Amino acid sequence: MDVNEFRKRGKEMVDFIADYYENVDKVPPMSTVQPGYLYSLMPHEAPEEPESFEDIQRDIETKIMPGMTHWQSSNFFGWYPSNSSFPAMLGDMASSMFNIVGFNWICSPAATELETVVMDWLGKLIGLDSRFMAIKEDGTEGDGGGVIQGTASEAHIVVMIAAREMTLDRLKTNGMSDNDADLVRHKLVAYFSDQTHSAGQKAANIIGCQVRTIKSDANFCLTKRALQAAIRKDKSAGLIPFFVCATFGTTNTAAIDDLCGIADVADSEHLWLHIDAAYAGAALVCPEFRPLARGIERAHSFNFNPHKWMLTNFDCSALWVSDSTHLVGALSIEREYLPKVKGASDFVKDYRNWQLPLGRRFRALKLWFVMRMYGASGIRAHIRKHVKEAKWLETQLVEDGRFEIMAPVVFGLVVFRVKASIIAGDTDDVNKTNAELVKRINNDGRVFLVGTKLRGVDALRPAIGSSRGTPDNTALLLQVIKECTTNVLSEHSKQ
Repeated sequence: MDVNEFRKRGKEMVDFIADYYENVDKVPPMSTVQPGYLYSLMPHEAPEEPESFEDIQRDIETKIMPGMTHWQSSNFFGWYPSNSSFPAMLGDMASSMFNIVGFNWICSPAATELETVVMDWLGKLIGLDSRFMAIKEDGTEGDGGGVIQGTASEAHIVVMIAAREMTLDRLKTNGMSDNDADLVRHKLVAYFSDQTHSAGQKAANIIGCQVRTIKSDANFCLTKRALQAAIRKDKSAGLIPFFVCATFGTTNTAAIDDLCGIADVADSEHLWLHIDAAYAGAALVCPEFRPLARGIERAHSFNFNPHKWMLTNFDCSALWVSDSTHLVGALSIEREYLPKVKGASDFVKDYRNWQLPLGRRFRALKLWFVMRMYGASGIRAHIRKHVKEAKWLETQLVEDGRFEIMAPVVFGLVVFRVKASIIAGDTDDVNKTNAELVKRINNDGRVFLVGTKLRGVDALRPAIGSSRGTPDNTALLLQVIKECTTNVLSEHSKQ
């Protein structure tokens, strides 16, 4: 493919993408293919000779498209949003054009410096404390800073590595030898609630520390008292607490942990405090949500995903640390083929030392495009629209009389179930009926959502947050929920 054909095919692909977005709401959001469907449709070896763009495009439409679950459909309410936007796509196109491997400043100075700039922009936009900024107001380098990770799971791993090094350094400062410090690594304990994302457990498995999972309270929140009790027990057993994750917007219910209370414990026990705000962190662009996040200014690290609810195509996970010393110290490995800039200035950051991989894409471009082309006002309007629609859905479900809300509706997530009093039967019958309702809604094909379990109780959890969704889509969701509930209850009563 030469430049002239690329111009032609590129324009055709943009048209194909635009057509997809114009029509995606007309098809069921969930794929219905069976496992292994694609293997039977594909050759079992790569082609020996070049194939045409037309043939590839035809296969996308006839073979790939049937196996796609359409996350960008306005009728997709599953898990949490995976926002895309045309400005972000344009930024990704520019990133693909440059195709850098930006592991340090020399690789492409603009890539490093733009990331430093936009992460400070974004930190200020969500109201982060100045400790997390890379550049101080006077233009000099700060102790903290932001870096774009691929996912919140990667962010968990790197901050837990930094936390481990911080704790081991403290033990050595207090007189422990290097050899003894290495020997106590297996005694390190990380603390999560039973509502913390599975990324926390995975990170602990990778770095080889112990995990203490603490039962959340009646509102599915991790509390100061529960954390203190767990730490006392572990310290009495000779273990070494070193890390705690507090969540701002849990996956199951969008609950908010006791951030201030947990910060108190982290301070007194010398724990690294990480705030996982992967979903709900985007809401902090709106000042009215910031009182809910009091305590994050005391954290060692804070993470949220613009690729969830802030109009930025996957992957873009924003991580800030208040002091990069332990992070860089833990992940920095020098080699002669990785030269450093002599007389490094405040803007010369080797982001390879802030992440697990060496190479990295120019992800800052798409975030830059989004923040410029929407502006702060456009991003706030995007968030507020979904919160308003979620509150409307909550009201409608309650007024129906057959449903109960299982957790406070604060952001765009509505967790509910059919009331036990409506279903004639025991606890198992109630759970089976609600689980069947999830299946019935998804099999209907007009909308897609997922269910969950809250301490053994089956519930439904539609998440409102589509980039292109309107109140009409939320109204359709309500309609399908009501219709399917009527059908499921009718069938249950005949059994």
